[in-house]
Amino acid sequence: MTTLDNRPHTALLVIDVQNGVVGQAHERDKVVANIGTLVERARAGGVDVVWVQHNSEELTRDSDAWRYVPELTIDDAEPVVQKTFADSFEDTDLESVLADRGIGRLVVTGAQTDECIRSTLHGAIVRGYDATLVGDAHTTEDLSTYGAPTPDLVIAHTNLYWKYHTAPGRTAGTVDTADVDFGA
Repeated sequence: MTTLDNRPHTALLVIDVQNGVVGQAHERDKVVANIGTLVERARAGGVDVVWVQHNSEELTRDSDAWRYVPELTIDDAEPVVQKTFADSFEDTDLESVLADRGIGRLVVTGAQTDECIRSTLHGAIVRGYDATLVGDAHTTEDLSTYGAPTPDLVIAHTNLYWKYHTAPGRTAGTVDTADVDFGA
């Protein structure tokens, strides 16, 4: 249970599924399709969908690289949080967006696993949120030439350690798209 008072609701958090972020990502099409499935299920169930969009020199506002992939459509009523740091909470209005909607539990999807996903998961937990990672709905690019493990291993490791992550009064965990329960 979240440690945040009066926050009984859940949101699907979609992080950085932008052309310039996932263009060369591991199993891109499968991950984007899974996120699309989750967006449809959240909307059908009256669950908030909150989008996060990264801004940088490579992802300049209104550029093609900055835009969300065409397979995912952001509804006009859904908030889009702009960020410049890996943690989606850091120097953004994400906290106020979630507070205004009474959200204390996040179901996390998107990219990149080894940077923005991990940072946001940890940022959520330390701020008192419950945070569930959707294990087959996040991805990263291959950074093995820089000494990182291959993307499949980065994803597997993140799924494994988040599955067993704990914090006082908060829940974490990893589930697959088919097993996401927005009500739990």
